[in-house]
Amino acid sequence: MTETDHARIRDEALPLSGAGSLDPLLERVGDARYVLLGEASHGTADYYRLRGALTRRLIEEKGFSFVAVEGDWPDCQAVHCSLVGARDAPEDPREVLEGFRRWPTWMWANTDVAAFTRWLRKHNEDLPPGRRVGFFGLDVYSLWESLHAVLDHLRAHDPDRVERAVEAYRCFEPYAEDPQSYALATRFTPEGCEPEVVALLTELRRRAAETTAADGSLAEFAARQNAEVLAGADRYYRAMIGSGPESWNIRDHHMADTLDRLMEHHGPDAKAVVWAHNTHVGDARATDMADAGMVNIGGLVRERHGAEGVVLVGFGSFSGTVIAAEGWGEVPRRTEVPPARPGSVEDLLHQVFPGGQALFVFPPADGGGQGAGGSPEWFLRQRDHRAIGVVYRPWQERWGNYVPTVLGRRYDAFCHLDRTGALTPLSPVPARTAEEQTWPEGL
Repeated sequence: MTETDHARIRDEALPLSGAGSLDPLLERVGDARYVLLGEASHGTADYYRLRGALTRRLIEEKGFSFVAVEGDWPDCQAVHCSLVGARDAPEDPREVLEGFRRWPTWMWANTDVAAFTRWLRKHNEDLPPGRRVGFFGLDVYSLWESLHAVLDHLRAHDPDRVERAVEAYRCFEPYAEDPQSYALATRFTPEGCEPEVVALLTELRRRAAETTAADGSLAEFAARQNAEVLAGADRYYRAMIGSGPESWNIRDHHMADTLDRLMEHHGPDAKAVVWAHNTHVGDARATDMADAGMVNIGGLVRERHGAEGVVLVGFGSFSGTVIAAEGWGEVPRRTEVPPARPGSVEDLLHQVFPGGQALFVFPPADGGGQGAGGSPEWFLRQRDHRAIGVVYRPWQERWGNYVPTVLGRRYDAFCHLDRTGALTPLSPVPARTAEEQTWPEGL
């Protein structure tokens, strides 16, 4: 791009220097009921902090009802109970986060989430119980945890329905809480434990229907949701053994459906903030994910609720450090993130804002924007856009870790942070050995 192009990008940029500089984004949110906030990695402190600052303002100034995250329902329900002052829940939500055990624990058990949840606990203390802001998990992975939660709930509140849950438990029991073993077993028995799970879910849905809106408690809602997790996890793990987009789509449909149930549970005036990776938040239809038949939460929420107001916010950086692992389930490390691939979104913005930060608020598609009427064109060109997961191998940057993206169609706003730093897990991360420090990570 030419210097003239760079000048046009600078003209479109807004300073990003603190909570006050988010004012234009708050104006863009307006009366929207859904604000989805991304992250370019699961291990970068700057994304968590900026996302937390924006969420605080959405809660305080626009009355958002709850935060829904790319996390497990049972773990996040425990955090929620602490935040709303539930009986017997720890007063300090950090204590709950320190108890997270599912890998990758650092996604939520880190100092930035602890700081945000402590703020939210204090914020809620001044509100009546019915107006306290919640914290919930959208994800599908917690098959066994959710099964145990359903069993415990039915034993305490509806022993006549326990047998269905016990049947599901007996079906899953031989796999010793190992999702991979279960997934491999379904190669020979494709339906797996689906009949038992469907029967249990039917029972829980019937119980939910029998519960009136007036006496419907979070406990009842959570029991139904844990059964939905069971059904979603069963489908997800059975699909894992195949190729193609099916398992991804099952997971994102589950997360979008969970968000819908949460909105219904909170009533007609509810507003939701979602925290998830850019690959879930940014509309898949503006990427090559769509060519592969993949959907995601951002696209599904736009399709389902566009008339109610949906704002998708992406994040990215040129270089820095990140917490990630080199393989699934392995020990996480603080890793250098090399300079972004030439020609990528991150590389372009680094050229324009070396060492700086900028916010871009894209014009609405129905408001004369996206290339019409003299609006900027650069964000309508497809460019590679970096995506770092919990598994990250920097030396593979030349082959992977990027999603071809039309930025202004994938997001409604984008936050560029030129250099970012790794977050701090609540559990110590082992230091890299002298030998590891010599590995050619930037190649």
